[in-house]
This record gives sequence, C-alpha cells and structure tokens, in this order.
Amino acid sequence: MEQAVYAFRVEGKPVTCERYGFGHINKTYRIVTSWGNMYELQKINRHVFTNVSNLMENIGNVTRYAAQRVRHPMEALCLVPTVDGKDWFEDEDGNCWRMYHHIENSICFQRPASTTDFYESAKAFGSFQEMMAGFPAEKLHETIPDFHNTPVRYRQFHKALEEDKLGRAQGVQKEIDFFLTRESGAGLLVDLLAEGKLPLLVTHNDTMLNNVLFDRTSRKAVCVVDLDTVMPGLSAYDFGDSIRFGANLAAEDEVDASKAGLDLEMYQAYLRGYLETCPSLTAQELKRLPDGARLMTLECGLRFLTDYLQGDPYFATTRPGQNLDRCRTQMGLVQDMENQWDAMAAAL
Repeated sequence: MEQAVYAFRVEGKPVTCERYGFGHINKTYRIVTSWGNMYELQKINRHVFTNVSNLMENIGNVTRYAAQRVRHPMEALCLVPTVDGKDWFEDEDGNCWRMYHHIENSICFQRPASTTDFYESAKAFGSFQEMMAGFPAEKLHETIPDFHNTPVRYRQFHKALEEDKLGRAQGVQKEIDFFLTRESGAGLLVDLLAEGKLPLLVTHNDTMLNNVLFDRTSRKAVCVVDLDTVMPGLSAYDFGDSIRFGANLAAEDEVDASKAGLDLEMYQAYLRGYLETCPSLTAQELKRLPDGARLMTLECGLRFLTDYLQGDPYFATTRPGQNLDRCRTQMGLVQDMENQWDAMAAAL
C-alpha cells in the first residue's frame, strides 16, 4: 500500500493514511499531506471489476467531460494523475489503485432524513444525467455486462432454480411464484431500447443516496460519486434505482416484509428534483420513469433471491437469510407500487 500512496501527484508529502467511508466493494483511504491537502485513495476490487483498464477509461473520460461543464470544480469528481501521468496505478502485487481530490466540507447519508434530502439527491443525479447528455454513450465500456438487463437476470434466476445446489427452493415457493408471474413484462425497457423508442445514455447505474455528497453545512447536494458503474443505459434505470432504495418504507434488509411499501411523498419529491435538473428527457422517457422504478425493484429482488438460491455468493450477508429478507422487502415494494400505480403515473 505504501507504494500506492506515493504513486500519485499530490501537493506536499503524504503524512497520514487512514481507512475512510463505508464502501463494500472498494477500499478507500483518506490521505493528508504535509501541505494540509486531502485526497481519497481507493483500492479497486478486481474480483468485481476484472477489466480495470476499461473501468478507468470510462471514469477518466466521464470525469474530464464533466469537469468542462460544471460551474464549480467541487461539482464533479477529479482524478489525481499518477507520477507518470496515468489515471490509475498497479502495484507490484497486482493491486490497482486510483486517487481523487477530496471534496471539502462534504458528507454522505445512508438514508434520507426528509423529503428534502431525497429531493436534493434527485437534483444531483438529474444534473449528472443532463451534464452527460452530449457524451456518446456507445464509447463507454460495459464494466458489468447486462447489469440492468432484466431478461438476462431472469435467465440467471432460472439457472439457479434448476440447479438448486443447496436445496433452498422448496422453502421459497411463494417468492419464486411472485417473480415468475411477473416475468412476461420484465423486458419492457430493453425492448423499447431495441426498438429505438428510448435513447441510450450515459447512466450512473448505482443511484443510491450514499453516492451523493452533500454540503455538511447547508445539506445541499454537491456531487455524484462512485462512478464504477457508469455505463451506457437508460434514464429509467437511474431514476428507478433511486426510488427502489430511497422511497421504500422499510430498510432493505428489514425482517418484517409487511413494513415494505412505497412512500409516495418521497417518490414525488424525487421526481420533482429529477425533472427540475434533467429537462431534456423525451416524452417516452418521462412516461417510463414509473416503469423504471417498478422494474429496477423487481430486478433487484430477483437478484437477491437468485443469490439466496446459490448460497449468497455475491451480496455480502451478516446473518442467515439476509438475502431472502432483502428479496422480500423488494417484493413488498413492487406490490405496493402496483397498488399505487395510478398515483405514480399521475405525479408525472
């Protein structure tokens, strides 16, 4: 790790290096130099991102494009180059590292404390979408192929169900039936994309509240972070994943799934912020935002169930049955979205 600390062009000499943040994929460290400057050093998880070159090419291109379009440098992440001018560094053990400039007086939240927090996050992700509108999405690499391709996720589910390696399927028939009855409409968004009715855009693909930095004093959104999953995609993906995460009445791993449901006030607040800062959406994109919310929730629940059937190899757990609980909260949210569908559509 010491090799990585000194591999980047920082102002001053690194004097402290401490673990920082709550990320589950990459490890982040706060670097402070003798000049008082702060930086975030990240060790990239090569098990998740096997092609680091493509990953960092995406991030480098997107951050440089964004830097030309923001009003203030703090509104976009900025990579620190290595001493030889590259965007990332590979040490002698094969570990890959990158570094960002620290964004002063910023904080991130794990859950919205109010509709205002959620509205602010929507403005941040809407601004990111609008800012990247001119970037040719087809030039980005798919760092995780078929990430939001719901029919592909269903094929993976069927494979896990057929193999049933741990014999868990017999205990979750209700959950299995829930997803099977909704399979026929799961390809709506990818079909509209294939038909040319929805535009391919640069999308973030991990639009959770904790991927927005807020000003510590004003609680205004400052910057979107965690660009590892920036890929070609649909506006409905980003909008939908935010609703799935932030507008559920229950925590993602709540053991009592009856608590899950759509907080319509949160949904409306997010929609308002997103549309305020992303006015370039087409009529068809706007129409499909509620579909994005429902399908991203359905897809995520399906992934949790698939992972449970496979023995929890992908989503980290801290207790038995946690992925099944996660699946059930997504099911509850999907069901409530279907119950409130007219209100969701009317909010547009």
